[in-house]
Amino acid sequence: MIANSAHTDLYLASRSPRRARLLTQLGVAFEVLDVLIDETRYNDETAESYVGRVAQEKVLAGRDRVHEGAFILGADTAVSVDGGILGKPRDALHAREMLSALSGRWHEVWTGVAIQTAKCKIEGLIVVTKVEFTTLTDSIIETYLQSGEGSDKAGAYGIQGLAGAFVTRVEGSYSAVVGLPLHETWALLDRAGIRHALRPD
Repeated sequence: MIANSAHTDLYLASRSPRRARLLTQLGVAFEVLDVLIDETRYNDETAESYVGRVAQEKVLAGRDRVHEGAFILGADTAVSVDGGILGKPRDALHAREMLSALSGRWHEVWTGVAIQTAKCKIEGLIVVTKVEFTTLTDSIIETYLQSGEGSDKAGAYGIQGLAGAFVTRVEGSYSAVVGLPLHETWALLDRAGIRHALRPD
């Protein structure tokens, strides 16, 4: 996938269409790198450490596939409750357990972003957002699961879709919960000198 240009100096190391849409929202020309890495969590690894590491590993996985001097952007998102990490659900039962754990309470969404500059240095940042869910009945959870919307998303839900109705409050970056914190990513791109809608030259 290429946005706005047949050749670009920026590559998005992510298979998430949501991240691609958010990056496009900033008016950036980029190409998507379909990287595949082992996203297994290390023993006792915190959500903060996990998303930061995985974001950087996505960048590193794309290095051999781009031209010299290219920029590579990677990101990862994890949902955390009670200190544990809720990744993508393995099946419907796992998704049901996740949504039940999030029902009627606050949880944290951690998003790590990393960028490789033209000098092959990696700069990263981590954003945490607090999200509160309303109480979910078994019926609501089952209906949501039947939509299939949360099957490929951390925590078994996507805030930008039907599950947005579950959210009573958000403290922090909404776009980070979707997959890419726009303000912080904009700042990273700006410092790297990458063109975007607010920096056309």
